[in-house]
Amino acid sequence: MSPVQSPDLFSADGMAGLIFLIMIGVTLAGGFIAATAERLLRALAGIVICFTGVAGFYYFLNSPFMAMMQILIYVGAICVTISFAIMLAAPEEKQKVGSANLLSGPIGFMVAALVFGSMTALALRTEWKPLAKTASGSVREIGIHLLTTYSMVFELISIVLLIAIIGAIVIARGGRT
Repeated sequence: MSPVQSPDLFSADGMAGLIFLIMIGVTLAGGFIAATAERLLRALAGIVICFTGVAGFYYFLNSPFMAMMQILIYVGAICVTISFAIMLAAPEEKQKVGSANLLSGPIGFMVAALVFGSMTALALRTEWKPLAKTASGSVREIGIHLLTTYSMVFELISIVLLIAIIGAIVIARGGRT
């Protein structure tokens, strides 16, 4: 049995791994910006960066249709809707929001470090086998699955989105005179 060799950086596998690591960095950086930004527009820019990184994951996983839908729906529609909501909202006076407890920061960091460490240990102990290609990821195949196998889930998501839109209209109307 020959020892497993790590791929060269300039090989196809090495470049794929490097691109994957870059997408991880982009997604984490966007999430960090979104979570720590003090201004809403900067947080929205972080969300856009994070969603773009997730679209890169979909493309990396050989699903270009899902990557395009991620860009169109989340980066396009959701982030534009959030930006309209930010622009239409009445500006509030600045309030300094501090942590409720002195220990909340360190405890939150320890919990995050524990979750990260356990997920990393699990990933390192798992034997990762390449999966056989089961689907082509074509638009036709996705459409067939959405309208046959997953039709109930598709309809439930539509109802949830409709309720969210109605709720947003009620909340927006309640604040106006």
